[in-house]
Amino acid sequence: MGYDERVRGQAPTVATCRSLYSTPGPPENFHLRAESDRYEPGTAPVLIRNATIWTGGAEGTEIIAGGDVFLDRGLIRAVGYVDPALLQDDALQVINANGAWLTPGIVDMHSHLGVDSVPELDGASDTNSLKGLAMPWLRSVDGLNTHDAAYKLSISGGVTTANVLPGSADAIGGQAFTIKLRPTSEKSTSAMLLENPFEHTRRPRWRQMKHACGICCSGRVYSGSRMDTQWAFRNAYETARKIKVKQDEYCEAALNIVDALPSALSALGDFPYELQWEALVDVLRGRVKVHNHCYETVDLDNMVRLTNEFKFSIAAFHHAHETYLVPDLLKKAYGTTPAVALFATNARYKREAYRGSEFAPRVLDDNGISVVMKSDHPVLDSRFLLFEAQQAHYYGLRAPTALASVTSTPARILGMDHRIGHVKEGYDADIVLWDSHPLALGATPQQVFIDGIAQLPVGPDGLSAHVPLKPAAFQSVPRTPNFDAEAQAAVDYDGLPPLEPSSEAGRVVFANVSAIYLRDGAGTNVLPPPGFVVVEKGEVVCHGGSCAGSVDGSDAVFVDLQGGMIGPGLVTYGSPLGLEHINGEDSTRDGTLPNRLRNSPSAIVGGDGALIHAFDGLQYASRDMLIALHAGVTIGVVAPDARGFLAGLGTAFHTAAPHKLAKGAVVQGITAVHVSLSLSSADSVSTQIAALRALLLGGGSGELGEQFAKVAKGELPLVIEVSSADIMASLIALKAEAEAYNAHIIRMTFAGAQEAHLLASEIAAADVGVILTPARAFPAQWESRRIFAGPPLTHVNTAGVLRAHNVTVALGIEEPWEARNTRLDAAWVSMGLGEEISAGEAWAMVSTNLEKLLGIERAPGDLIALHGGSIFGLETRVAAVISPLQGTVNLF
Repeated sequence: MGYDERVRGQAPTVATCRSLYSTPGPPENFHLRAESDRYEPGTAPVLIRNATIWTGGAEGTEIIAGGDVFLDRGLIRAVGYVDPALLQDDALQVINANGAWLTPGIVDMHSHLGVDSVPELDGASDTNSLKGLAMPWLRSVDGLNTHDAAYKLSISGGVTTANVLPGSADAIGGQAFTIKLRPTSEKSTSAMLLENPFEHTRRPRWRQMKHACGICCSGRVYSGSRMDTQWAFRNAYETARKIKVKQDEYCEAALNIVDALPSALSALGDFPYELQWEALVDVLRGRVKVHNHCYETVDLDNMVRLTNEFKFSIAAFHHAHETYLVPDLLKKAYGTTPAVALFATNARYKREAYRGSEFAPRVLDDNGISVVMKSDHPVLDSRFLLFEAQQAHYYGLRAPTALASVTSTPARILGMDHRIGHVKEGYDADIVLWDSHPLALGATPQQVFIDGIAQLPVGPDGLSAHVPLKPAAFQSVPRTPNFDAEAQAAVDYDGLPPLEPSSEAGRVVFANVSAIYLRDGAGTNVLPPPGFVVVEKGEVVCHGGSCAGSVDGSDAVFVDLQGGMIGPGLVTYGSPLGLEHINGEDSTRDGTLPNRLRNSPSAIVGGDGALIHAFDGLQYASRDMLIALHAGVTIGVVAPDARGFLAGLGTAFHTAAPHKLAKGAVVQGITAVHVSLSLSSADSVSTQIAALRALLLGGGSGELGEQFAKVAKGELPLVIEVSSADIMASLIALKAEAEAYNAHIIRMTFAGAQEAHLLASEIAAADVGVILTPARAFPAQWESRRIFAGPPLTHVNTAGVLRAHNVTVALGIEEPWEARNTRLDAAWVSMGLGEEISAGEAWAMVSTNLEKLLGIERAPGDLIALHGGSIFGLETRVAAVISPLQGTVNLF
């Protein structure tokens, strides 16, 4: 029976009053337990031999090479050396790690697993209540769906524990609960709890609570202001404070009475208790970990003042995009300095996140503030939470701290580091064996254990049959570029450092180029040292041996790539990049088109025959666009943003241009016609197919009819946003029907295409290209629920299945901030293809293949120069963009 249940409506006992002042934590001698409270009877003991063990100890620096780990009865029983006397069970399973890295299970401190379930359905949406601004009485566990399809996927990324928070629609959204992700024999929600805070124990368990400050709740949901949000906090905390004072006075009297006159105890009456507010009273007693969604300095300052006014601590600020700008402010919070839970590169999607920086983790760490990387699942797929730590490390966070940011640090902030977050004797048997160093790009679990139970499909060796150990080059901490100057600039310019590159129109000589991948079909040329490539006015004039005599001259700018490569500029598609600056601010966007099947455009733009051009709404020099340029993305392709079936005409633009009229700014005014077919549409799929049939068979008027006539003749590509295999099958049939009617081949591309693997042979036979969006499969909607997950759950990923059928495959994104990670997406996908491919083939998925599928007929021939390595590596950064169309080299 929990504390609230014991005292509700009852006269207090001495024990009840004394329990109010107990500090949460594990029972005495917790690590001497012989069996976990989560042990599943019948689980066989496991001995893992010859692992490289990152224990989480010594501030992330403790590593045991060639060590063994013994798991039994849900616990880690031995680490490093295992006494043979422990290995007497006949059911013992032995796994040879062959030197693979072994870490604690990943801990996601900010997740909505189970309450914001996938596939997204109305009957399983329990993230937010909209019944008031301050509701500390709500509990995320009451909405926890045990059938969320993401549990299995997250486990396959090494996530073993998640803190499931309510959403951010309210100032105080309710209580959070920390869960283990594995299925249990009981199959209940309660069985998933790491520690039930309401169980009667001599020492209370830590509780968790969600707060959300700023404009997120009052403005977005309740049409209020920051002042309304802050008043909601103060009013709620004042209510809780008054109850706490009454309780303290009551218990002081009760304890005095019991010592002097025990028989008079009942005269005090009932203990002061209000069920709605008991959790917030516990916050004031220091028994609840407060997780505060809070972005901007003004909001952070508000919360720091609130903590000092009401004397409570915040465990962590979450999202917290401006915390790196005000580290000293955080240190003024009451009690301990809050940790900061961050995205690595997800920013600028709303005003509050506009000053977010990839350098925030390192800056905060340099200022002595604990850093946690989190997913906010399903905002980011928590399967790839480790990728957040990899990116943080890439941009300067120390390697031990980066790995701790998803293991031992969140365990400590949650108050659970007595049992998770470390590979240590007596801790829960939650561990991950990796195919590479965990901070190496593409690191994938070979096996995941939760409570000592293997979670991945098991091969003969006890490891995943789909994930072999990667070569030695992947087994060390990646060597990352030096971003010291950029990190300092982010702080110096208050989060908005200049991003415009310097341009060089003269001769630029690139030295120590290891290879150049050319667009002319000649493939990759490996260049012998010193590997010169000479560029004049944005054109490569020579490379390799042909450069003799061209590398001298005082007028030349020399760039040493230190073994890097040169290849095609990257292309991005799928997001509104080019049509907006801040997605959450309508005044910074081109806007959204209404559903054409329900709303005809105004007669002034052509009525039913109108077709909207993305070209007309282009916006240049957004921060996301310039950051993408720095990451090697030179071309963006965008279609009008539409709510329904018909989007309009796509356009291609150059990311380096300051405005539309600048030289080379518009790569191609019209690229393709874009439509969308979805089960989520307000119109039936049958209606959407009928509309497309009518247009392909000549039923359109005005420009709409003219452009679809070009589609029908194969003169203009048709790009269709579609995820469902059933709808794709209908589209393939429609393509054949229209081609027979018009006697021309239609150039059709499926974008999204999360279920395309189910029709791989049919898609290939129909000569349809595929742009996978997102690049790494996720079952967000019902129509994309049948994904092909890729390693470690399947042998290959969706791209691998399609490539095996000779389908042209490219990769897309969903949000503008993702464009910067284009080359990293290509690397991730390439590692899951089930075959070795060349750098050129990987490059093509985010460059020339996109150009082909999206209808770019006159590619500008941009090249990017990579410093320090290949397109795949975290050791690489983009040093320059070579642009023939603009006649310049942009240097970074």
